[in-house]
Amino acid sequence: MDIIVVGVDGSDRAAAAATEAARLAEATGARLHLVTAIVKQKTAVVQAPGEAWMTSTLDQAEQLLADLAQRCVPSGVERTTAAVAGKPAEVVVSEAERLGASLIVVGNRRVQGASRVLGSIANDVAHHAPCSVYIAKTT
Repeated sequence: MDIIVVGVDGSDRAAAAATEAARLAEATGARLHLVTAIVKQKTAVVQAPGEAWMTSTLDQAEQLLADLAQRCVPSGVERTTAAVAGKPAEVVVSEAERLGASLIVVGNRRVQGASRVLGSIANDVAHHAPCSVYIAKTT
């Protein structure tokens, strides 16, 4: 196994999936790629006395990835991150395709309706993935 891709969104369930993906990466010697989707790109100007700077959803997404990587991924596991504009399932699948990933890890999520067991994102990833998909129990 060379590359494991895990999609994250800042939720506790995503952190649990990232932790499971990190465990798999450590056990197999794979590189772990954490990816988050930016659904709507926004920027804002933050002002303080005598200065102003811009912040964006991209900045927030990159910070989320850095925090999650530090918190969930052991230091011995090689890791990369990406914040990509698009719908979550499409972003995870496209990153797996781009990197030639061996495995995608997604969390399960209990929701209502037809996607009740996996959640719509996990369901979409499982149906469109270019590689194997591991459903981590996160609920």
